[in-house]
Amino acid sequence: MKPFWKYFFASVLGTFVTFLIIFLIFFGFIVSTISVATTKPKVEVKDNTVLKFKIDRDIIDRKSTNPFLSFNWSEMKPASHYGLNELLLNLKKAQHDPKIKGILLAISMAPLGMGITEELRNALDEFKSSGKFIVSYGNLYPQKAYYLASVADQVWLHPEGNVELKGLIVDAVFLKNMLEKLDIEAQIIRHGKYKSAVEPFMLDKMSPENRQQTFQYTNTIWQNIASQIAASRSISLQRLDEITDSLLAIDPQKALHSNLVDRLVYQDEIEKLIGLKFNTDTTSKINYMNITDYFNAPDPIKRNIDRSKRIAVIYALGEVVDTKGDEQTIGTKNIPEAIRKAREDDKVKAVVLRVNSPGGSALTSDIIWREIELTKAIKPVVASFGDVAASGGYYIACNANKIIASPNTITGSIGVFGVIPNAQKFFNNRLGLTFDEVKTNDNADFAGINRPLTSYQKQVILQEIEKVYSTFVSHVANGRDMAASIVDSLGQGRVWSGVDAKKIGFIDEFGDLQYAINVAAQLAKIQNYKVVEYPEAKAPLTQFMEAFENARLQKNLKNQLGPYFRYFLTWQNLSKIKGPIARLPYDIYFE
Repeated sequence: MKPFWKYFFASVLGTFVTFLIIFLIFFGFIVSTISVATTKPKVEVKDNTVLKFKIDRDIIDRKSTNPFLSFNWSEMKPASHYGLNELLLNLKKAQHDPKIKGILLAISMAPLGMGITEELRNALDEFKSSGKFIVSYGNLYPQKAYYLASVADQVWLHPEGNVELKGLIVDAVFLKNMLEKLDIEAQIIRHGKYKSAVEPFMLDKMSPENRQQTFQYTNTIWQNIASQIAASRSISLQRLDEITDSLLAIDPQKALHSNLVDRLVYQDEIEKLIGLKFNTDTTSKINYMNITDYFNAPDPIKRNIDRSKRIAVIYALGEVVDTKGDEQTIGTKNIPEAIRKAREDDKVKAVVLRVNSPGGSALTSDIIWREIELTKAIKPVVASFGDVAASGGYYIACNANKIIASPNTITGSIGVFGVIPNAQKFFNNRLGLTFDEVKTNDNADFAGINRPLTSYQKQVILQEIEKVYSTFVSHVANGRDMAASIVDSLGQGRVWSGVDAKKIGFIDEFGDLQYAINVAAQLAKIQNYKVVEYPEAKAPLTQFMEAFENARLQKNLKNQLGPYFRYFLTWQNLSKIKGPIARLPYDIYFE
């Protein structure tokens, strides 16, 4: 019998070692593949170079620090998205690079957020102010892409293309009738007449208050966009409204005659036309470089950076959740820990909190608020808002020394709510399931979904929500130096555009991320500083395991769900919130 066990354990050990070796070889192969694909040597920029900037991918606030998560596994190449931080840095670099003569914007169907689009548009406008040209070309121009492209000196369109200029719309999905058909009751407790996050569960259309706020911020944002397009294209606002209302720009000839585009050209004609910008009949002297390659070009300006003076940019992106958080969510660990590290680092002289979040967990928001409060007592803190910084996203930044946002930013939404489903009838009538229980205490079944809340339990939740709302209002009042009564009147869950938020005192100035960094440097009274980004990258093995766990599932779901994948992510993140919720009424996507 002993020889059997001897050979058995030897076989098991051998199998284990074999799998371990295979795993290590596989891991090494993946690491080396990603390393080769994502690491590029410094490139040389030739004279008379035109940067090709393809708007063919998503633009997010920060390029992922996880090369495994940001890797396109199906095509074995880096993921198709830009980091706004990289783009702003390199557009500024190109502005001062004597070898860069201009930019060719190649427009495609990339999904773009309004706030980020405006930040990028302003950066391109700043590039153009140096006397260099920008030319845009597209087979067609989706509305947000045209808003970006309109900053160019010349806007060119394919002869059979179109410009999709139609105005903004906000669609809200209502679940009330569906839940009724399923015999599911949404038990709703909220504070704020504008806190319309719960409306999809209790109504079949927008409430008057929700319609009012949606009309207000949508029209304010559209007026900002339209005025910039009109100014860039030398069209009156009245004429632009006529073009928009009639969908005139769908016809390429009418788009040309309306001065929305300058030429109708084929793609093969572009280089010749750009050659004319250099007053030459040949294109041989023009060199083209993709902007992603230019990321690896040296900065033409030699900067004397003092590494003992740093500004920390902390990226707080995604839903605010009760878990530890990751690159796509704001959690109880990742952002508080990043703020703490920046605060305790003597080399960091100021902090910029970059927020792009619809909100979420009130508890996590308060944890982060406290870290900002502690940091502000030692060094300046400036908040920079992206597409959205609302509810919990506003909560975490309301006490910053300065708040910088885009006119197109969605913000405010100071309110709190809770939704607990009662699926008792669904289980009983639809599935034939019944429940029985044995309790040690009266409320041991608190917040169970297979029974309704008692009146006492509803009162407990309401008291908690009122307490959270009161704390929220108090934090905003103290942070913004406003009376609590005024914050309450402006709050009530109401959503504001950046334009209106500045008027009521919820933000201080308009500007992009780089402007926020400049403001932080001024408050800290430093120059020649180094910018460092948080949260820091994790260990390679940890990154690999996290990416391997999520990438395949998300890729398959994204392929199956298409544009509805974003709703899956929202519900997935909401499931990570345990207590009262401080969040936008719904995800706002301008089409």
